[in-house]
Amino acid sequence: MADSTLFLPPTDSGDSETPRLEKRRYPSLDDTIERCIGDFGWAQFSQAVLVSFAWFFDAQQVFISIFSDTQPTKWHCTQPSDESCNSAANICQLPKNSWAWDLPAHTSVVSEWSLECAGSIITGLPASSFFIGCLVGGLVLATLADSSLGRKNTLLLSCLLMALPGVLTIFSTNIWTYSALRFLCGFGRATIGSCALVLSTELVGKRWRGQVGIIGFFGFMLGWLYVRGRRDEFVATLKSIAPANYRSPTISLSSVSIEHEESTNVDLFSAIKMLLEKSWAIRRLSAVMVVGFGIGVLYYGMPLALENLSFNLYLSVTFNALAELPSSLITFFLIGRLNRKSALLGFTIISGICSVLCAVMRDEWTGLQIGLELVSFFCACTASNVLLIYTLELFPTCVRNSAMSMARQALVLGGVFSPVLAAAGRENGLVSYGVFGVAIGCCGLSVAWLPETRGGTLCDTIDEEEHKETEYNII
Repeated sequence: MADSTLFLPPTDSGDSETPRLEKRRYPSLDDTIERCIGDFGWAQFSQAVLVSFAWFFDAQQVFISIFSDTQPTKWHCTQPSDESCNSAANICQLPKNSWAWDLPAHTSVVSEWSLECAGSIITGLPASSFFIGCLVGGLVLATLADSSLGRKNTLLLSCLLMALPGVLTIFSTNIWTYSALRFLCGFGRATIGSCALVLSTELVGKRWRGQVGIIGFFGFMLGWLYVRGRRDEFVATLKSIAPANYRSPTISLSSVSIEHEESTNVDLFSAIKMLLEKSWAIRRLSAVMVVGFGIGVLYYGMPLALENLSFNLYLSVTFNALAELPSSLITFFLIGRLNRKSALLGFTIISGICSVLCAVMRDEWTGLQIGLELVSFFCACTASNVLLIYTLELFPTCVRNSAMSMARQALVLGGVFSPVLAAAGRENGLVSYGVFGVAIGCCGLSVAWLPETRGGTLCDTIDEEEHKETEYNII
C-alpha cells in the first residue's frame, strides 16, 4: 500500500492543540529523497561514468586548436646561397618561393593555407568561431533537455551535431570553411556538458550529492521538480535512480502526493526573467558572470597560448591537462572548509599575478616560466570549480539551473576572445598572458558584491531567498 503521508507533516502525540501546532514540522526534501532512494548501487554509478564519458570528446574538441591552429616556428631558405633570405628574421618580408617550413605544410592550418602573415583575428578565427557556436547553441538548445527532448535525447543530439562537423573539417579547403565548421561543432557541443552533468547526477543518486560541487545538481534538479509541482517527473526520477535491490517496506512511489502544485513551466528564458525582477538576483547574477568571464579568458586562452612559450608544446599541454586533476581533488576535499568569497578571490588573484609574471619573464628562464604558467592555470581551474559551487548556493532551486547556465555561458564568452589574444601573443607575450592575468584578476574582484554561502541553507523559491537576503543585509 502506498504511503500517502510521505510529503505530509508528521502527527504529534502531544496533549494539547497548541503544542501540537508548534511542534509540527514538514520533513525536508533531502530527508524524503533519502528515504525513497536508500543507498546508491554500482549500476547507477557505472551508468553515470558512461554518460560522463561524453566529456572526453568534448574536451578534445575544445583544445584541439592548440595543435591544429598553431604556427610552426622552424623554417629554412630554399636557396642556401640567398643572402637576403639567410639574414631575414621575418618570413613575411621574404618572397614566398624563397623559404619553406621544416615540417610538412599540412601540420597546421596556418602553414597549409599560408596564414603566417595574416593578422591575429584571422588566425584566431577558427577557435573563436567554436566558442561563438557554443554561445549560440547554449541559447538555442538550452530548453530542450528540460522540455521536449529530455536529457538523454538532447545529449545524443548534441554529440551528433558536434561529431558531423568535426568529421567534415578534414575536407576544408580554406580558413572560412574551416571556421564555419568549427562554429557548427561548437553549436552542437553547447549542451553536452550540462546534459551529461545532470543526467549523470540523476543516475548516481543523493549519496554522492555535493562531491566536487558537480553532483549537487541531482538534489537541486529534484528540488526544482518538487517545487514546480511536476509530480510525474519527480516520482519517475526517484524510481530511476533507486537501486534495483532497494525495497522499502513503508514507502511506495506508485502514488506520491505532492502539495505545492503549480502549472507554470519554467525554462531558461522565463527563469532569467524571474531573476531580472529582483535587484539582489541581478547583482548576484552579474557578479558571477563577470567572474566567470575573467576565468574563461584565462582558462581557455592559456592552453592556446602555450606555443608562445619557449617550452615543448606537447609537454606543456600534458602538464596543463594534469593540473586539472589536483584542482578537482582540492575542491573535493576542501570545499567544505573554504569560505566561497575568500577562496574565489584568492585563486583569481594568484592566477592573475602568475600569468602576468609569466608574460614578463625572460625566455631564457624556461623552467620558471612554465612553472608560473602551471600555477596560474591550476588556480584558474580551481576558481572555476569554486565558482560553479558558489553559483549553485547563491540561487534558489526554481532558477538555479538557469543561473548555472548563464555562469557557464559567461565562461564560454571569455573563450571567444582568448584565441585572438593567444594569436596576438606570438609577437608579444604581454598581449596574451598579460591580458589573461589582468582579466581574471580584475574580474575576480566582483565577488565583493556577493554574500558568503558557506554553511547556509539552500532555498527552493525566490521568496525564501529574498527573505534570507533581507536578513543578510540587516546583519
